[in-house]
Amino acid sequence: MLKRGKLTQSFADCVPLFIALGDSTRLTIIQHLYEALPDGGSCPAQGLNVKEITEQTSLSRPAISHHLKVLKESGLIDVRRQGVCNYYYLTIETAISKLACLKDELQNACTE
Repeated sequence: MLKRGKLTQSFADCVPLFIALGDSTRLTIIQHLYEALPDGGSCPAQGLNVKEITEQTSLSRPAISHHLKVLKESGLIDVRRQGVCNYYYLTIETAISKLACLKDELQNACTE
């Protein structure tokens, strides 16, 4: 029963990721943030602000802000304040860790 609880918790931990990744607009935003990474993604990015993301997606600022909030809550992005601007950038390590934990729990459940 304890193992089932761990699997249930792993799924619950990943729900925000599944919600965030289940929307094509959010995937487009992730792609733009990835493309903004210096050195092809090998080092932390300065990020993009809402205006830049809006220009690249042709969505309204409120719509972009909503999608950024969902992505931030999922742990896929974070925000850095510089002056009066907020810059959004990818932070996927926590998300990858949660998905890896879910994978491990599923593998354990299948081998029992």
